[in-house]
Amino acid sequence: MGRRVTTASPGASDTEKVSVNVGYVDLGQIDLLVQDGFYSTRTDFIRTAIRNQLQRQDDSVRSSVQRNEFELGLRHVSRTELEALLAARKTLHIRAIGLVTIASDISLQLAKKTIGSIRVLGALRMESALRRALHDRIL
Repeated sequence: MGRRVTTASPGASDTEKVSVNVGYVDLGQIDLLVQDGFYSTRTDFIRTAIRNQLQRQDDSVRSSVQRNEFELGLRHVSRTELEALLAARKTLHIRAIGLVTIASDISLQLAKKTIGSIRVLGALRMESALRRALHDRIL
């Protein structure tokens, strides 16, 4: 399986808001299960359904993560990391599933010299000026 990364930036949220359109009958059935105490809220039901489906597809996800050489989890890119890459004349190619945060104290010049590409399935959080500067490297 791809490398698991567990470093998180301070205060990083572990969730992302997603909107889903649900049919009226399905929504009514969800509400019935909530009313009857099977789930505490609609959100609880939906999160449980997502986790169950991801568990069923676990082998496929693991295979794809490994095949595509993704890191899995939370990844924080710091100025120190990029300065070390610059000194070593290396380039960072980020391929991750989860949350990637890029430190706000990274200069545009440092980022341009050290970040070759960014591909994130999940969420990518960085300063808007940095995002604009690297727009052609975000896949």
